[in-house]
Amino acid sequence: MTTKTTATKSTAKKTTTKAAARTATTKVSTDGFSADERAAMKERAKELRAEAKGAKDRAKGEADLLSKIEEMPDADRALAETIHAIVTKHAPELLPRTWYGMPAYADANGKAVCFFKAASKFGSRYAELGFNEEARLDDGSMWPTAYAITRLTSADEKHIATLVKKAVG
Repeated sequence: MTTKTTATKSTAKKTTTKAAARTATTKVSTDGFSADERAAMKERAKELRAEAKGAKDRAKGEADLLSKIEEMPDADRALAETIHAIVTKHAPELLPRTWYGMPAYADANGKAVCFFKAASKFGSRYAELGFNEEARLDDGSMWPTAYAITRLTSADEKHIATLVKKAVG
């Protein structure tokens, strides 16, 4: 009789554990994104709707980009403003816009070539300058596509200008 009781308790425990595992799996699949990530996806959906309405307008794109920069904390804003100045000077053919709610610069096809991700965007310890596939930065079989930024020196600014020029070909 003791054996049956033990077996019943063991079975009940396994059933409870399986139910808990299913619940945990469901929770992970529905809550797998942070609030910041969900907000970025909503921003991107909004951007895609605007693009579908014919938003390859440089002035509107730049206004949206500058609005996003203005919302940033001081440290991120200073970096973003500097990068914006570099990109617009050295790659005027790129269209300013937002991409997942971040300042970005797109080619004539509307594809984001490079972007700035503020440290505050996802609570990171550094901001990031990133380049997408459209950037022509290929160098051998391996090359960087993102750069962590905590501050910008004049040498860093020159390096970014070189990268941006190379990215647009």
